[in-house]
Amino acid sequence: MARTQDRTRIKGRVCTVWRIFALEMRVKHSYKGRVLSMKKSSKPLPKFTPLNERLFRYVCGARSHAVDRVLEDLRRETAGLGEVAMMQIGPDQGAFMTLLVKAIGARTAIEVGSFTGYSSICIARGLPENGRLLCLDPSAEWTAIAQKYWRRAGVAEKIELRLGPGIEGLQRLEPKWTFDFAFIDALKVEYDRYYELVLPRMRPNGLILFDNMLAGGRLGTRRVANHPNARAIDRLNRKLARDPRVESVLLSVGDGVQLCRVAGV
Repeated sequence: MARTQDRTRIKGRVCTVWRIFALEMRVKHSYKGRVLSMKKSSKPLPKFTPLNERLFRYVCGARSHAVDRVLEDLRRETAGLGEVAMMQIGPDQGAFMTLLVKAIGARTAIEVGSFTGYSSICIARGLPENGRLLCLDPSAEWTAIAQKYWRRAGVAEKIELRLGPGIEGLQRLEPKWTFDFAFIDALKVEYDRYYELVLPRMRPNGLILFDNMLAGGRLGTRRVANHPNARAIDRLNRKLARDPRVESVLLSVGDGVQLCRVAGV
């Protein structure tokens, strides 16, 4: 009786081993098959996921503080301005900027091109209570909307607005102004001038962000030569990639965000 039970146990163990071996072989051959099929493919697999409206809504909803009545009302009022509303940044980019400002512990910031105030609210929210944001914009009409929503968002006390062209505003800055964070979103053909005027005022390890650095998808095509904004952005992207004064990375957020860390640390 004992021998019969031993034979049964041994036979069971052998069967279990064979089952595990067979399963491993199936997994191995399945994996090798996928690898071989990948090797045979002449087209490399994409390293990005194209966004459609459904997926973009999902992205905007999958973040902290996704429901924000002040910013939602501002977006609706800006939409009423017509086609110029496209100059407003997206909700995902705004949240990204708030996070960056908080992450680096920024205390002072500058924005060149404020439009109706969405991005400036996002920046100011990332600053401490005694933080300061300087906004430069030429439009009294658009920044009147911005000021209304700065008050609603509770950040008006942190923000100083100066009306006028961006280059002139930067040239007139008092020596006391230095910045931990800068956001540039004004005339694209003047981006390089803004950069050279802002950079000397940046503290080491500060961040400079440029908006619309994919030029509406025109870059990497022949359309660059026929569009002055695209040419200016393309030149600046290439310049930043080689500039030893900063470390830069071009991100596919919105219409492209060029993120630069100021060297020196």
